[in-house]
Amino acid sequence: MSRQRLIAFLASLAAVVGLAIMVPLSSPASAADCAAAWNASSVYTGGMTASYNSHNWSAKWWTQGETPGVADVWADQGGCSGGSGGTTGGSTGGSGCSYPAWVAGRSYVAGDIVQYTNGLDYVATHDNPGYDPTISTWYWSPYTCSGSGSGGTTPPAGGFVVSEAQFDQMFPSRNSFYTYSGLTAALGAYPGFATTGSDTVKKQEAAAFLANVSHETGGLVYIVEQNTANYSHYCDTNQSYGCPAGQSAYYGRGPLQISWNFNYKAAGDALGIDLLDNPNLVQTDPAVAWKTALWYWDTQSGPGTMTPHNAMVNSAGFGETIRSINGSVECNGGNPAEVQDRVNDYESFVSILGVSAGSNLSC
Repeated sequence: MSRQRLIAFLASLAAVVGLAIMVPLSSPASAADCAAAWNASSVYTGGMTASYNSHNWSAKWWTQGETPGVADVWADQGGCSGGSGGTTGGSTGGSGCSYPAWVAGRSYVAGDIVQYTNGLDYVATHDNPGYDPTISTWYWSPYTCSGSGSGGTTPPAGGFVVSEAQFDQMFPSRNSFYTYSGLTAALGAYPGFATTGSDTVKKQEAAAFLANVSHETGGLVYIVEQNTANYSHYCDTNQSYGCPAGQSAYYGRGPLQISWNFNYKAAGDALGIDLLDNPNLVQTDPAVAWKTALWYWDTQSGPGTMTPHNAMVNSAGFGETIRSINGSVECNGGNPAEVQDRVNDYESFVSILGVSAGSNLSC
């Protein structure tokens, strides 16, 4: 067959079987460049942008540790490529780390590192069949990437400004339930805690949190509320979901003695743990117990005007953390002795951490 006849034959064959045209009719629009990759520990204010899952996102208001695409604070600005990165295959770009996304139910062996849906990395401390890293803290620990994609530092310390030796000094008689590893395992749930601001502010916030915890639990001795006569009072039957665990199941538990069915539900919803149906997790799992305390500290204003976290980060002072936890029950002359006990613990703890107490200590 001549060369001309062969070309004609192939052209007719292409028409019959529908081979793709080699030259496109029009060029597709290029995706926008990705902004700097979202970082769970960074603070973003309204209008700031970050990339995540190959999309650019714009912050609507102040945010930290809230995952784009999950939290309403982020507005999707559309797909992106190149630039500073984003996330590819479940791993945060731009950081030099490239860990696969965690998959529920997939078997993992000790030492495996994954990126969870909150954008943070976790290392398997024991073989497990895909347990949730933020709940099954006996099997996973937070993991900080070194930037090489294959190294990092593994908690329990996790960069926390309070060392285990200092923690032991603060709570020499604590209940064995309140483990240091349980606390550090919980920190990934609220990465802004004790990581925001100067080194002094970070240590002041950690001391303030632990001082209030000490007061609420008698020095980390009590896991549950001691006055059992109050237990049946913490079921708000006006809530549509009621009290499925029982009328008396929502008493104070954990480092900040979380109580009431609506608080258990709100905390559980925020943490991805069913605490409404399983409130006992707060008194049986140390990491869950610490997470509920951090949930209140970082997200709840209570009877105050700001969260305890914001009180410490924005220099409102330790006194405002007391107001957010117990309001007029202690503040404004409600119970000055209780206020002073909290202040005494705070001053002791900042001394252990080697920083000043700051101002506005009372409420």
